[in-house]
Amino acid sequence: MEYRNPALTVDGIIETSEGIVLIKRKNDPFKGCWAIPGGFVDYGERVEDALVREMKEELSVDVVINKMLGVYSEPDRDPRGHTVSVVYIASLIDEKQKIKAADYAAEYISTFKPLEERLAFDHKRILEDYFFFKTNS
Repeated sequence: MEYRNPALTVDGIIETSEGIVLIKRKNDPFKGCWAIPGGFVDYGERVEDALVREMKEELSVDVVINKMLGVYSEPDRDPRGHTVSVVYIASLIDEKQKIKAADYAAEYISTFKPLEERLAFDHKRILEDYFFFKTNS
């Protein structure tokens, strides 16, 4: 029997003075849908370092991690296979940084209105958890 492991990813809910940052996916799966920026953790990389790297690659910004929101591990959350994501709440190191969509992001928005946009993966649930956390903390 072949032993298989889920893939490990990180996602970052980046808080700015205008709201949170979402990207529009440039590639499948969920091409054209809005998503929380993030990506795969490289072998030998800490998840925290992966988040900082992914935000630099996707948004061209430097971030500081404020808190871990949670771990999302439903086996069907990604159509490419079982993926576990560690989700962090972070902020820009410098609010004057210009966010610029890059890498796998076609474009970005810095405000999010629940239920008005189609979201990729299980990001609607993650954002509901985020807004619940913000409301109750």
